[in-house]
This record gives sequence, structure tokens and C-alpha cells, in this order.
Amino acid sequence: MIDVSDKPTTLREASAVACIRVHPDTIGLIKEGKLPKGDPLAVAKVAAVQAVKRTSDIIPYCHPMSVTYVGVDFDVSDEGIFAEVSVKAICSTGVEMEAMTGAAAAVLTLYDMLKGVDRTMEITQVRLMEKLGGKTQYPRSFQRPVKAAVVVVSDSVAGGDRVDRSGVAIKSFLEDRGASVEDLKVVPDDEGNIREAVMELAGRGFDLVVTTGGTGIGPRDVTPEALGRIVDREISGFGEAIRNYGQARHPYACLSRALAGTIGTTVILALPGSTRGVMEGLTAVFSALDHALEMVRGGGH
Repeated sequence: MIDVSDKPTTLREASAVACIRVHPDTIGLIKEGKLPKGDPLAVAKVAAVQAVKRTSDIIPYCHPMSVTYVGVDFDVSDEGIFAEVSVKAICSTGVEMEAMTGAAAAVLTLYDMLKGVDRTMEITQVRLMEKLGGKTQYPRSFQRPVKAAVVVVSDSVAGGDRVDRSGVAIKSFLEDRGASVEDLKVVPDDEGNIREAVMELAGRGFDLVVTTGGTGIGPRDVTPEALGRIVDREISGFGEAIRNYGQARHPYACLSRALAGTIGTTVILALPGSTRGVMEGLTAVFSALDHALEMVRGGGH
């Protein structure tokens, strides 16, 4: 299976439709309740729900998931029966295969229930109607031009004792998603140096400034204190999202003091100093970050 462990968990929705053409006389028997196997629509509904819940057992590369909702509706006409299946789940992968499998199971069950009285039946389509959540609803690239800068906060990197990796990782992540990273600074773990670097970049009109390092609880970790004195408004949800995302993957994420805020129309995002930490942090908040960049300039919700 494809590794989806790095994808944020979101509400996923999908709907699919399948159609079976039957003889008009068969439709009459359904409406009159005169079929030897009982009510085919009721049985087909149960089959669709069961198929949705067991899709990963049927389709090899589908991930097992906890489905939170299955809806099954039928549209019966003289030409045939349409089965529409809607599925919801809060997970890190889509539910379109679950919806399509459920719709297929519904019409296959109808075929089985009706084959004794109708040899003209034909299953004509199984089609995805809608898919929401994930990259379909939350794009994986910036939706507007973004001018960004990176500030590496590290005594050892500033002193030449260690090569920066987290700052380079941030630059690569942002550029891969369409941002223009026009500056990368390195400063020691000092409140004054951090404030000066971030304020200078905000004054130059950068849309986004991302810092890396100094968000832990070590003696020299002072990035949150430095930024707390200069941001106009804190975006508390960013830090919460980063810690929640990380905590689901390793137990030390709760020690991070990652945070975000704004200086004028510049969004400031402070991430941990490890490469893994910055990648997880950016992944956790990217969709919200893209939206925040629009909001801070008056784009609305």
C-alpha cells in the first residue's frame, strides 16, 4: 500500500452512483412487493453498507479505515434503478473507492435478487460523483504568489560548528509548493538577534517568515519568547496543530513550543530545529497556512 502516514487527518467524503437497467415489468413487481426473494432494495442497501466497511478486504491497495457514515439512496424508474452511495470518514486517505464499492455491491445485489424474474438486466455504470477532503479540497501548493524567508536559529550553525539542514528543508518544502524563498538567515540563540532578523524581514514585505530552532525547553531555547514580544497577534491554533500532528507519531512532540503569529501582513511561523520537526510541522499546517496568507491581506474566509 501507499504510505499515507504523513498526510494530515481530515474529513473525507465521496459519493458514487451505479445503475442497473431492468425490464419495466420487473419494476412493477418491486413496487408491488411480489418478488420471491423479498424486498431487493432493502437487501441491496445492507449489501452496500457492508461493502463500504469491507472495501479494504476486496480492493488490495485500499487502506482499512474507520468509516463514520454510509448513506444509500435508490432512484427507481421504468428504465432501471440508480443506487447512490455516500461515505464519510475522518482519516488520512480518500473514501472514493469505498463509495464506488458500495454502489457496485448494491447493483450486484439487485441483479442477484432479480435474476429469477428478469433476464434482460444490465449493469451500465459505476461512477464517482464527488470527492471532498484531502488535496481535492485542500490544495498542496500555494494558491497565490508567496514571497518567503527562512531564519535558522542555532548557536552551532551560526558559529560554523554544524551544517544547517532544517533551514534548507524548509526552503525546499516551500519552493516545491510554489513559494519564492528569497532570503535565508542564520542567527544564534539570542532573543535580540532573533527579533532583529524577523522584524527586518517583515519590514521588507515578506509574506511569510519561517524560523527553525529554539522552540524546545533547553536553556538556550528562546525563540517563542523573542517572537512573543514582536508579533501583533498570535495564531495559537498553528502550534496546537503541529503538536497534535507530531504527538500521533512520536512521544516527544508535546515538548515543542512551536507557534505562529503576524507582524502586519507577514505571517511568522516558528518550527523546531530538526529536519523531521520542520517537515512534520509544515505538513500539519500547510493548508491553513495558505489560507492564513490570504486572510491576513483581507481575503476573508
